[in-house]
Amino acid sequence: MLDRVWSLPVIRFLAVPWLLCVPPPARAADGPEIFGIPLDFILFAATLLGVALFHHHVLKVALGGLAVIALYKITVTGFKTGEGIAGFAAHMAHEWVLLVNLFCLLVGFALLARHFEDSGVPEVLPKLLPASWLGPFVLLVIIFVLSGFLDNIAAALIGGTVAASVFKRRLHLGYLAAIVAASNAGGAGSVVGDTTTTMIWIAGISPLEVAPAYVASAVALLVFGIPAALQQNSHQPIVRHLHAGHHVDWARVGVVLFMLVAAIVTNVTVNIKFPELADHFPFLGVAVWVALLLAVPLRKPEWSLVPEAVKGTVFLLALVTCASMMPVERLPMASWQTTLGLGFVSSVFDNIPLTALALKQGGYDWGFLAFAVGYGGSMLWFGSSAGVAVANLFPEARSVGKWLRHGWHIPIAYVVGFFAMLLVIGWSPKEGPRVSQGDAVPIVVAPANAH
Repeated sequence: MLDRVWSLPVIRFLAVPWLLCVPPPARAADGPEIFGIPLDFILFAATLLGVALFHHHVLKVALGGLAVIALYKITVTGFKTGEGIAGFAAHMAHEWVLLVNLFCLLVGFALLARHFEDSGVPEVLPKLLPASWLGPFVLLVIIFVLSGFLDNIAAALIGGTVAASVFKRRLHLGYLAAIVAASNAGGAGSVVGDTTTTMIWIAGISPLEVAPAYVASAVALLVFGIPAALQQNSHQPIVRHLHAGHHVDWARVGVVLFMLVAAIVTNVTVNIKFPELADHFPFLGVAVWVALLLAVPLRKPEWSLVPEAVKGTVFLLALVTCASMMPVERLPMASWQTTLGLGFVSSVFDNIPLTALALKQGGYDWGFLAFAVGYGGSMLWFGSSAGVAVANLFPEARSVGKWLRHGWHIPIAYVVGFFAMLLVIGWSPKEGPRVSQGDAVPIVVAPANAH
């Protein structure tokens, strides 16, 4: 496998900066910089560029980039947890809960989406959605609402499954991007709907300080939702079979609800009662799989989906692992301008370490931060776990160029929503850091915008 990965020209391209720029031992602590940019970030940017250019080989590119970055960190800069192989092992020991949670959630919710698709509910929904472009727009609103109290992976997968049914799988790429954006926007103002807002809540910040993010999210939904609905209606209107009989398999509906309730209850319980255990065991991912397996006697999952779901999930985990090794402490201090920029950074960079850093710095308006890092990942297909999950269902979405060209309304909606919130509510930063520099920020992964 490694031989095949290395044989790709793009992987050798990723390795060139490292091979040419290995510094002398005296500089090993800091590592080289190019135009003031640490080589860590340049290697990660090269990996993301490879993903953008070679979207038919994204897994190989991501794994190759991970290998190059890990080798560079091991041999040159070391980790916060130590140097060399021991430092890398300690770093991965710190990240394993996050990675296992994401793996279990992405694969588990792919099976959940098929349960929902086979339940017959998607065939009934066309009768409830309005005609013309309002139909796809209302579906985006439903996804937005679901994400606020479920999670954005589940909301995006359920929305994608419904859309596949009502549009006979003829989905415009701009509408696929809008499904991801609706799920991310809907979770931005809820402390149980997004990984980053859950982290903010764990750090002792009131849910009321996060909720104003819905001002920006609601404006963004209108800005991207209407063009996306028009795109989809022009590409493929809702197909109605008003006189056809549809049987709803309520047992499968029950399995879906059981898995979602298990995720929500576990997430809330762990966060409130056992936050000190949150970063020591992947409670959320395990809870979803326990619920899935308990429901097997009632309805069996479509196990044939697992290999493809695993492939897409490993790709995401490779990028998340790369991001976790970046020196995020070099970000500028808090301001609304910085927060606006973090939204764009979040489209290519893991929003979990970004949020952890913001909590350590303090001085942020948490509603603005929640919207920026939560919604920002929608701008690229691999910028959020919801985007990767949707791309697993619709492989045609795995193109950065097409995502940007057809989903042009997503970044515009981000900027308009951000400034609408700035105008209506105003920037109200909180003084002082919420978490001291020496404290570890507990990370409990909700199935949300984890890039």
